Amino acid sequence: MLVNMSKGVWWCSTVMMSLTCFPSPVTAFLPPLKCPKKSPATDTTTSFKSVFYQRAMTFQVDLPPDEDLSEILQVAIHASKAAGDIIVGNAGGAEVAERKANTRDLLTLIDPMCEKKIREIVLASFPDHDFLGEEDVSPGKEASENALDAFLEKSNDWLWIVDPIDGTTNFVHGMPLCMPSIAVAYRGDVVVGVIYDPHRNEMFSAIKGEGAYMNGEAIQVGKQNTIGDAVVAMGSPPAVESLEMSLKGVKALMPKVRTIRMLGSAALMLAWVANGRLTCYWEYDLSSWDIAAGALLVKEAGGNFTDLEGKPYNVRVRKMIASNGGNVHHEILKELNSAGVV
Repeated sequence: MLVNMSKGVWWCSTVMMSLTCFPSPVTAFLPPLKCPKKSPATDTTTSFKSVFYQRAMTFQVDLPPDEDLSEILQVAIHASKAAGDIIVGNAGGAEVAERKANTRDLLTLIDPMCEKKIREIVLASFPDHDFLGEEDVSPGKEASENALDAFLEKSNDWLWIVDPIDGTTNFVHGMPLCMPSIAVAYRGDVVVGVIYDPHRNEMFSAIKGEGAYMNGEAIQVGKQNTIGDAVVAMGSPPAVESLEMSLKGVKALMPKVRTIRMLGSAALMLAWVANGRLTCYWEYDLSSWDIAAGALLVKEAGGNFTDLEGKPYNVRVRKMIASNGGNVHHEILKELNSAGVV
């Protein structure tokens, strides 16, 4: 049970004691412990669907108490580490169990295994929280949009948004570019994000308003100021429309930027924008579980995350661009829009 303690020092010692409830690797990945800031009172009376949905889309919500967010972060790290161990244990590749939306949208037997493990860990600590996992949703854009909308329209404040293995095609072929991505939204606003790269043992984490971290150390986006210095990542999407837009985008950007990379994992590319390895990552159509955790990481690391029209991120955004912000963001967005990518 989460208890809102009024004395910050007492809370800090309580959290430190609670860390012993989790396997020791979890503590190594946590950012520096902070005593809670005073949070505005949370409105517990407005649980009607229409009010909740409006808040989810506008993000005019009060943050929950810091101790709640810290406990959620601990569980998200624990769950991502457990799923990562499964991925590494099958790192030599996996047999394709199913083709989903098309022949290039793959599913292995390991994907639902990882999701099951994450779900068990999450619901053991937070049985009243909602859980949206990729493997519970039918293939296709409409199905993923409808699944997210169904949860946003409910009155439950908390929603976990999970991709158990982001980069399944990489996983199938034994490439170490695949990982779990876990985000937690409070009244539609992403407030906790965790991406764990088990191949490099890099745990990326963020709490809204507290900065972004890798293995407990603060990270920041890159310092590039012009499009010519930008290392840009993009996808190789399976859907026909997204593929056409990607080809337009690469043709427009290749002569302008330093280089383009396609790594096959949205989670990884977003985490690498957050820590400065990449300058920018854009994609024409992704689901909420692909980008929710990474969006928070990028923003907390000082970057910018918008849709392809330059509008601020929300959990329903599918056409996205993440960058170190400033001139680079605007210049790349301008090039994409001029090429018809919007």
